[in-house]
Amino acid sequence: MNTPGDDYHALLARHDAMRLRRRILAPADTRTDRWTAEAPRAYDGTADQLLISDALPLVAPMEDLIADLYRVLFERHPYLRALFPESMAFQQDHLASIFHYLIGNLHHTDELIRVFGQLGRDHRKLGVRPAQFGAFEEALIEALRLRAGIRWTGALEDAWLRMLHLAVSAMVRGADEAISEPPSWEATVTSHELRAPGLAVLRVRPHQPYTFAAGQYASLESPLLEQAWRPYYLARAPHPDGELEFHVRARGAGGVSDALVHGTRTGGTVRLGAPRGALALPDHLLSADLLLIASGTGWAPMKALLQRIDADRSGVHRVRLLLGHGGPGSAGEEMYDAAGLEAFRRNRPWLTVVTADAGGARFEDTGARSPARQHAFVALSPEAAGTTGAGPEQEVVARLAAAGIPQTHLHLDTAGRGTVTGRSASTTRTGLLSA
Repeated sequence: MNTPGDDYHALLARHDAMRLRRRILAPADTRTDRWTAEAPRAYDGTADQLLISDALPLVAPMEDLIADLYRVLFERHPYLRALFPESMAFQQDHLASIFHYLIGNLHHTDELIRVFGQLGRDHRKLGVRPAQFGAFEEALIEALRLRAGIRWTGALEDAWLRMLHLAVSAMVRGADEAISEPPSWEATVTSHELRAPGLAVLRVRPHQPYTFAAGQYASLESPLLEQAWRPYYLARAPHPDGELEFHVRARGAGGVSDALVHGTRTGGTVRLGAPRGALALPDHLLSADLLLIASGTGWAPMKALLQRIDADRSGVHRVRLLLGHGGPGSAGEEMYDAAGLEAFRRNRPWLTVVTADAGGARFEDTGARSPARQHAFVALSPEAAGTTGAGPEQEVVARLAAAGIPQTHLHLDTAGRGTVTGRSASTTRTGLLSA
């Protein structure tokens, strides 16, 4: 028997199918939707950035503005509440960071269009539709007016609206460009194994073909926590059996990770978003020296990359895997995949494994023949700790630069950190209307 959620997602799929059919039958049709009628690249946000920034104290603090926005939104449109997680705390914090990012980068129009185009593609799995952005706009303007009172002006309102239209039009266009792609994939859990306290390795099999590259990540939703998503690296290269692998650490906050580790069993189901990420290995790098750096569950994408490299050994010179504290094979309780790594390392002389503290490792001592020729791929777990007060990625980047690896040879993601600003986030979605 279908659940209400099943019926809802089936309705969204039919809606997208009808939009795709109309697009095929009338590809030259001029759309009059206000979000897509004008190309966002015609907008220069420098003047609006100055105006909005100077007047931010009128609506500050941002957290209170966001709280007012959602209060107005749900009062006017109660049905929209179902699109959000039960707890709004993470969502409110995340939307505040989105607005700070928008205001701070409004003069970089092309970059904003790229980022929010990606958010639009990702929003398809949430069931967000262009008409719902209209409700969001109305609630935002009402919240701004309430916060600023008599000091609010028409010029300020127009500047905020132009900024919002830039972001939303990019999201709508991004969603339209991905219309032939499923908004999400249902998958059956084929294996659930606790490798350490609070850490599980999951295997899932999507019900439809799922095309991805080693090094990418996917957002997961548990039926125990509907409308909440979190990104996890795929820990297995594409395989004929179609199974995907994820390494998940519970966070103790009652979020997606906890549901996947403690509430998921073999035979259960999860939902997957489309694969994303910047750690996939281009074919031309198979002829380069590679340095893979990981800690904790950041080992997951490196495991997939090693499988990808092993499948095509035509050009790789040498690969070194540096595992920081918490990675498999290091001393301590986090050796959750040591046996798998050791089995893989056997009879592969092209692979050297070095274990060290991620914060104190000396990258120049990893045995690289020519740092300037090396390409470094970095994936650190969210629990990785820096030693200089900076984030762990920034510390690693600085050490790699000191070791002679050019910035152009550095590849890293912020999967698991969850926001377009790179700040840490937990069980939130990503975007404006819902996170």
